[in-house]
Amino acid sequence: MAHDFPHFGDFSQPGGDSGPTRQTVLTLVEARLAGTFGEPTGRAAVTFVGADRIEVLRFGPDADGLVRYATLGMAAAPMADPTAAVADPVRGPRAELVLTVRGGRDEAHKALAVFAASPQVEGLVVAPGGSLDLGSPLWTGAPFTSVLAAEPGGLVEDLELPGPADPVSFLPLLPMTPNEAAFKRVQGAEALQERWLRHGTDLRDPGRRGVPLD
Repeated sequence: MAHDFPHFGDFSQPGGDSGPTRQTVLTLVEARLAGTFGEPTGRAAVTFVGADRIEVLRFGPDADGLVRYATLGMAAAPMADPTAAVADPVRGPRAELVLTVRGGRDEAHKALAVFAASPQVEGLVVAPGGSLDLGSPLWTGAPFTSVLAAEPGGLVEDLELPGPADPVSFLPLLPMTPNEAAFKRVQGAEALQERWLRHGTDLRDPGRRGVPLD
């Protein structure tokens, strides 16, 4: 899987104060998602070798036919500052991922789980403006093979955790066609988002065409 996120620092010497347990974080995250979108209408779990289980919750469809897919498990541990010599096991950015698809595409849970496991499996810091490339369609027949991580807060509010842990951010994922992903790598996330905005692109449309990039 290709990516353009920075890598983690060294995990060999963990330190820091004790923070919330994994189960506490997962319980609080699921409560925040349910409080925002309502009770889940489905869930799936994926386990990767050498990593904790990642769940993907489905919410909806809502009155507009929108289905939300949200990861559960990525935020159980913080992502390390790539410039830090020693990774703190408590402090550091925590995130979960949210994908919105009109009409739903349940097969997308596999891609979401891969992306959510990348901090554990590949040592990545997933942050707004970065992209994740699956290397294959996000679901069967999808014109997208990658996603752009957008700014948090607009869809799901950040979740405060018991100190000294940092809050959990919920990052919307915006599917990109291969051409859009290539444009983003050269021109940057802001330039691509400006193109989407200029052309009124519906980023929730599972079959949309790529935005004009000329």
